[in-house]
Amino acid sequence: MRWLPVLLLLGACQEPKPAAPIPRAQPKPLEPLERVVVDAGDARDALYEVVPFTPVGPAVPSGARLVTLSGEKTVLPAGSGPVVLVPDEETYLAQIAALLATLADAKEEVWLQHPEAAIAFKLKLRDAPEFQAWIDEPVPGKLRVIQRADGFELQTNLGKLPGGDPNGPTVPLRGGKLDLTTLQRGFQRIQNKFKSAPDVCFVPSFGTELAKTAQAMSVNYVSPESAYFPQTCLVYPRPPAK
Repeated sequence: MRWLPVLLLLGACQEPKPAAPIPRAQPKPLEPLERVVVDAGDARDALYEVVPFTPVGPAVPSGARLVTLSGEKTVLPAGSGPVVLVPDEETYLAQIAALLATLADAKEEVWLQHPEAAIAFKLKLRDAPEFQAWIDEPVPGKLRVIQRADGFELQTNLGKLPGGDPNGPTVPLRGGKLDLTTLQRGFQRIQNKFKSAPDVCFVPSFGTELAKTAQAMSVNYVSPESAYFPQTCLVYPRPPAK
């Protein structure tokens, strides 16, 4: 019996230890986006020039109701065809917020026409609560294109895609021009990482010209039939209920 404590001690020492939890792999942060530069002899000129961009995209749908936008003056034609918004150069997002809310509530099929080409982009309209619900969906990717006065910021589940200046926009304006070629490179970079992401949301500031948002949407397309992200969402400020 004097060996019993020793045997119990040896048995306790041989009990297997619980396995240590396997650390979860952390996703790699997004690498900074390199700017597409102009082949210019003077490096100072290249700082302010952008590579020319040729927009492509779907044709304007047949049987559409064209809605010419001029500031807050809009007339919605009667009928049942798709609604194609045709903005002028000085129509801002905030000016058509009420129109967008009306179209969303009526579940109209809405397109936004490019200002310089006979193409248009079918939109999924989302107000702020719907946009937040979209962000909260457990789907990889969730590319948000924040369009500001100084350029574009690309946000994903992994955070911001950094540009040359980590504290500035991902794709800044160059000499007051939209750098759409570099913006398309950002779309390609993000789509390669999130190949199953089904959509992209454009989030313009309230004072953004809608025509410039249409220009930015064209970078999603590599041909009239092929896009990096199949669905395009436009986030708009819903006016408060009266």
